[in-house]
Amino acid sequence: MTIEKVRLSKVMAMRGLCSRREADEWIEKGWVFVDGVCMNQLGVRIDPEQKITINDSARAQQQTLVTILLNKPIGFVSGQPEPGYTPAMTLINAESRWQEDIVNRTFSPHQLRGIAPAGRLDIDSTGLLVFTQDGRVAKILIGEHSTVDKEYLVRVEGRLSEADLARLNFGLSLDEKPLKRAQVSWENEDQLRFVLREGKKRQIRRMCELVGLKVTGLKRVRIGSVPLGNLPMGQWRYLAPGERFE
Repeated sequence: MTIEKVRLSKVMAMRGLCSRREADEWIEKGWVFVDGVCMNQLGVRIDPEQKITINDSARAQQQTLVTILLNKPIGFVSGQPEPGYTPAMTLINAESRWQEDIVNRTFSPHQLRGIAPAGRLDIDSTGLLVFTQDGRVAKILIGEHSTVDKEYLVRVEGRLSEADLARLNFGLSLDEKPLKRAQVSWENEDQLRFVLREGKKRQIRRMCELVGLKVTGLKRVRIGSVPLGNLPMGQWRYLAPGERFE
């Protein structure tokens, strides 16, 4: 039986070593070895089971990549700029860094080079938004097989029966596709707690509409194992070395 060979960069990304873009850069620099042989040509294909080793220079470069946690206010878009709206990334500067950030790192504008949001948060929502230069982090949070859950506090208006609360947990569909099982419960008399493992556009608001509720406030308070905590609105901090989303 012939084993189908796969692009080296794809295998590296599948193994969580780096992003495919990083893999191509490392290959060009001669930092990648397959079964002890240096691979410095883009597009090379290998047996997916072959041993891959990485030069220490690649590891050192990877350690300089930053991941930033922002408490996004209402009125900022999380992704690409839209006419008349300001991207949330403009809030990441030296002045808006949280004074209680425990990471001993000096902010520099070059840290924003190649940084992108790992997930989205609607313009009228607040809370935890992640920006990263690290392809491994992006894959964990928004990759096709991501299992990281996100927790939200959602203020609502309207009446919710026990049957409809059960439907919020499991039984609704959006865009003609069934939603994955969620965890939805009352936090207090006018606020629900949602825990989701998927992120369709405006998903929570649309789910609430299906059961007759109107969302009046939505805040993301946790992504995986990383909480928003006491991070003030409009400020940011670095992901600490010991923090993991999984």
